[in-house]
Amino acid sequence: MTHKPLRDQTIVVTGASSGIGLATARMAAERGARVVLTARSGAALDRIAAEIERDGGRAVAVAADVGERAEVEAVAARAVAVFGGFDTWVNVAGLTIYGPLRAVSGEDHERLMRTNFWGTVHGSLLAVEHLSRRGGALINVGSVASDLAFPLQGMYSASKHAVKGFTDALRMELRQENAPVSVTLVKPTSIDTPLPRRARNYMDREPMLPPPVYRPEEVAHAILHAAVHPTRDVFVGGAGKLFAAAKEFAPGAYDLLAPAIVAMQKRSGQPRRPDGALHGPEQDDTGHARGDQPGYVMRTSAYTRASLDPLAAMGTVAALGLAATALIAGGRRGRGG
Repeated sequence: MTHKPLRDQTIVVTGASSGIGLATARMAAERGARVVLTARSGAALDRIAAEIERDGGRAVAVAADVGERAEVEAVAARAVAVFGGFDTWVNVAGLTIYGPLRAVSGEDHERLMRTNFWGTVHGSLLAVEHLSRRGGALINVGSVASDLAFPLQGMYSASKHAVKGFTDALRMELRQENAPVSVTLVKPTSIDTPLPRRARNYMDREPMLPPPVYRPEEVAHAILHAAVHPTRDVFVGGAGKLFAAAKEFAPGAYDLLAPAIVAMQKRSGQPRRPDGALHGPEQDDTGHARGDQPGYVMRTSAYTRASLDPLAAMGTVAALGLAATALIAGGRRGRGG
């Protein structure tokens, strides 16, 4: 299965007002794609769409809550009305809660699942109905939490596990039907976005991300690669892949890391902001792709780049092997002389 070049595509991006969604929309527009932006923050989306068009791109903004199917239907209808349809649909919209599962209210648990899981379900089912007729890509943004669980983010982990199960089942059904649709699950590790700042927070301190942390543009790069080159799963960040693999071999040992994981999610010296954007957008956190993560943020992931281009990775390994062989051979000749 092959897809159109980005410059010939229309791409729908949910959660496009900040973080990974915003980085993806901007990068797609820079590469020539037409973009349909959706999130709850209508004013922020209008500003972003205007910026894209001012820079020579083509964009349309549609305010919507992905947890409401009717509103997602309106996004798809607008893409058809303005651009004649779409070629890639990217489900990015997501939120998190920091706090012990037993301390979090049922209302907060339900709201998170409505956005993270049901938002992905609504977008996916509407997208594949359209794409099954014309071909294209469905890309769901899960998380390393699709394979791991994190204390203090229990319901977030549950939602991302659910996204993985749903995405895998949908992919199998589409293959059984021979539908011309590729389905990709992108699993980022810690990404420097406004997500922690926008979280509903039950902890005594502000949340932060455990290292290593990567820029949202690295996730956007992986998403847009999958829009052209069908890919089943992509981990963004080698640490995420390493931890997921290690847990498969030693799940009990991973459980013992709970105290360290808890400590790495609390930001020292920062007063607690409890509300966040769980039940409604925070205007000051829209329009920003990056967050305010303290410490070093990695620009790229060597593991992810290699996984997206395995032939290049094999070439690099082969070149290193030849170089090592030459050095060893040169050393032997030197000693022999």
